[in-house]
Amino acid sequence: MRVMVVDDHPMWLDAVARDLGEAGMEVVATAGDGPQAVRRARAARPDVLVLDLNLPGLPGAEVCRQLAGEVRVLVLSASGEQRDVLEAVKAGATGYLVKSASAAELVDAVRRTAAGEPVFTPGLAGLVLGEFRRLAAASDSTEATDTDVPHLTDRETEVLRLVAKGLTYRQIAERLVISHRTVQNHVQNTLAKLQLHNRAELVRYAIERGLD
Repeated sequence: MRVMVVDDHPMWLDAVARDLGEAGMEVVATAGDGPQAVRRARAARPDVLVLDLNLPGLPGAEVCRQLAGEVRVLVLSASGEQRDVLEAVKAGATGYLVKSASAAELVDAVRRTAAGEPVFTPGLAGLVLGEFRRLAAASDSTEATDTDVPHLTDRETEVLRLVAKGLTYRQIAERLVISHRTVQNHVQNTLAKLQLHNRAELVRYAIERGLD
């Protein structure tokens, strides 16, 4: 298995590289800053990139974002903060391990990351799952709201736009070459669909949506 290690602390970088090497993995490259990590990862094309987040030059999350789809990333960070974990996952990291993990846990996490498994320090998996459930629920709620917005026909929207501009029903009828009664019908249908009560509310609705 080909791995690359990125960390701005030389002693930690050497220790991680040594542990992975002793486990039979080939450490094909190392890097100590963000820009260097991106360049070397693209040149070395490792199976797994073991990445610290706090890097000079370019944050680890941005490194992850730039390499998304090119290499599987296992974040190895001193931080277990929710913000850092979620940012890394959203940037494309496959897994997230805190530096308090043992060498055996690190080796196991790298192997599982190479296999495409999501790997997290115990306790962080629930945090990530909870956040994505929340995002999914918010998305479903937005879709439901959008679905609840009444659909107006093209002609009803056209009449609504002219009402918002201040034209009378007769002027609208002349402009659209339809009868005065047809204009009234369109307005009544629109009021019913939008659950509004009068022309003033209709104008306010149209202005709020930029139809004026």
